[in-house]
Amino acid sequence: MLRRFCSYYRYYKGLFALDMAAALISSLLSLLSPAIVRYILSSALPARLFSEIIWLLIAVVVIYMIQAGATFIRIKWGHYLGVWMENRMRDELFSHLQCLSFSYFDRTKTGTIMSRITNDLFNIAEVAHHCPEDFLISIATIIGAYAFMFSFSWPLALISIIPLPIMLCYGIVFNHRLKERNRAIRRTIAEVNVEAENSIQGIREVKSYSKEKFQEKRFSETNVRLKTSREKMYQTMAQYQTGIGFMRDFYYFMTIAGGIILIAFSKAEVYDLVTFLLYVSVVLPPIDRLINFTEQFTQGMASFERFVEILDIKPQIEDREDAVPLAVSKGTIDFKDVSFSYETEDGSVVIDKLNLHIPGGAKAALVGESGAGKSTIVSLLGRFYERGSGSITIDGMDIDDVTQKSLHETIGFVQQSVFLFDASIRENLRYGKADANDEEMWEALRNANLSDFVSSLPDGLDTEVGERGTRLSGGQKQRLSIARVFLKNPRILVFDEATSSLDTESEKLIQEAFDRLARGRTSIVIAHRLSTVKDSDIIFVIDKGRVREEGTHQELLGKKGLYYRLYSLKD
Repeated sequence: MLRRFCSYYRYYKGLFALDMAAALISSLLSLLSPAIVRYILSSALPARLFSEIIWLLIAVVVIYMIQAGATFIRIKWGHYLGVWMENRMRDELFSHLQCLSFSYFDRTKTGTIMSRITNDLFNIAEVAHHCPEDFLISIATIIGAYAFMFSFSWPLALISIIPLPIMLCYGIVFNHRLKERNRAIRRTIAEVNVEAENSIQGIREVKSYSKEKFQEKRFSETNVRLKTSREKMYQTMAQYQTGIGFMRDFYYFMTIAGGIILIAFSKAEVYDLVTFLLYVSVVLPPIDRLINFTEQFTQGMASFERFVEILDIKPQIEDREDAVPLAVSKGTIDFKDVSFSYETEDGSVVIDKLNLHIPGGAKAALVGESGAGKSTIVSLLGRFYERGSGSITIDGMDIDDVTQKSLHETIGFVQQSVFLFDASIRENLRYGKADANDEEMWEALRNANLSDFVSSLPDGLDTEVGERGTRLSGGQKQRLSIARVFLKNPRILVFDEATSSLDTESEKLIQEAFDRLARGRTSIVIAHRLSTVKDSDIIFVIDKGRVREEGTHQELLGKKGLYYRLYSLKD
């Protein structure tokens, strides 16, 4: 996993090298200043070499300036490195998501996917930048500092090094505990928000059922859990900061006490103690970096594993190597012994040896009870799910043998739940035809019975529809989706219960628009109101994934079977 993570650095080798060089230069230069101070105190000052002292002090200032430049490069370009890697990974992840089948999105929550795209990739970016840099700076600084310290006074160096491993272990353990406490607080805050949101949004139900005290009790219980989580976090924070603060002071104390004792026995000089105290201030920040490094690296690798987990999911539906574009002449559709089951625990069969034939240019209707498998049938036609057995052909070509792109371009879907992007009417229409001009858009809107409404808007085609089309009514959204299909100009249409939840006037306008769109095309209508499919060329009555009856409206009524019963009940 680590090797796979590191492979992303190959795209930015130069930037990674620049960041590491700046980090190494900055850490090594931080070691020179105490050494120069020691030389001044031990040699230059006793010898009264004031000119040399001045040049050495200037050298210290120059070192600080170079360090500042290296720090600027490290912070700016190091973060750029993380951001660019994050951007590449996000593009790669999003592109892969576009290739995954509907079944993946059926079983995966949108929030989980969004967390991968945002939070996880941000954690990875932080690791990509900080972890190599922090590790290099910490190791180089600590090793370099103690190399100097041992060369100056190995007894004092041995004494001063004693607290370091204790500090490191203590910091790693408590830093992990502190992060766990913070995660618990975030989870509890989410619970508080949910309780408050539910109560506020459902205030009418709360009052109408006299459940104010019940809601107060539930909220209070969650609020107490939040208080307890915060108390535990602050207790852990107090233990961590108290302990690490004491150990910092003890580190200085050990160095000072050891220096005093060694000076008393003529085993060290005063300038050695001063130098060591300067090196202590150099060594402490890398210790903090190493403490944070372990937790950040663990989190980052966990995020990267979740990122890779999605990338390793193979699309269930892929084009065959010899797939060809679908060429439709008549638009004849045939299902032969088609079976299908969703990926559920019980593995229940949704479509069971289905056979149906729709002549090219015909208007076919699929009717039946909810859950009979009507929408699944058209999803299989679009190859959004892979059937278990049987064959589906369009003009004699098996849909498995054609490219998915050409298949999807051939079929136009008008769904019951229309999805509009949070953009303008113009941009939503261009999903049907990317290079459509205004004249084509207005023609499509006229055909969809929506041109009068759009022309009455101050911004016309540039009117924003809002998130999921919230600024439009249900009927307007449906007609806009029909206009989008007019621009797409497919050979086969699927009208999936698109008027079931609309008022009579909206239904009439949409029905007119759909009839206009369906002329000269093969169309499949999934109907909720059976009165809307009377004029269909052929009606298929679906029950438990099979065709139970088929024929025209009058023929099916004459059979007095399942269709007759459904028609009598619903209409």
